[in-house]
Amino acid sequence: MAETTPRRARVRDAAATKRAILDSALVAFSRSGFDGTGTREIARNAGVDPRLITRYFGSKEALFTEVVAELFKTPLIGVSGTNRIAARDSLTAESGDPDPMLLILRSASNPQAAEIMRERLEMSSQRQLAERLAGDDATARAALLLSMCIGVRMFRNIIGNTAFEHADVDRLTTYLEGALDVVAAGDGDGR
Repeated sequence: MAETTPRRARVRDAAATKRAILDSALVAFSRSGFDGTGTREIARNAGVDPRLITRYFGSKEALFTEVVAELFKTPLIGVSGTNRIAARDSLTAESGDPDPMLLILRSASNPQAAEIMRERLEMSSQRQLAERLAGDDATARAALLLSMCIGVRMFRNIIGNTAFEHADVDRLTTYLEGALDVVAAGDGDGR
């Protein structure tokens, strides 16, 4: 009779499993949007049984909510005088996986996903940014700042606007930084 090696029990690590699912979901939602992503794909790429998505998150919508909440924990841009990094990132970010901006753009056509993103953006990044802005209309200016950066990335990475292909990135960064700073300052006179 052949001697058998006892099977090792698989080490269970709920935190690592949940993290693997979140990471896989971010990549999948960035690549294919909310409608184009299935839980089986997310589970396969995370190396887990699809039932674990239901166990840890409840549903695809709840998983999407968690991914979006994690993405928008911190503001995407700064206040007046600190926007050079946001400007450069908007002008140089590649459309690879995962990209929070692509997740936004590719999921926005689904009303439920759009509502989840709006709620999370308003409750986190936009609110945090608005709290740091002085002057009137801080919430609207925070939304405008976020929209400007998302718009630049959309034109570059989704539409593929050719004007960006050979442009001087340093010069464009300076222009965009100036525009972001004007909105962030809220002085209203454009100077």
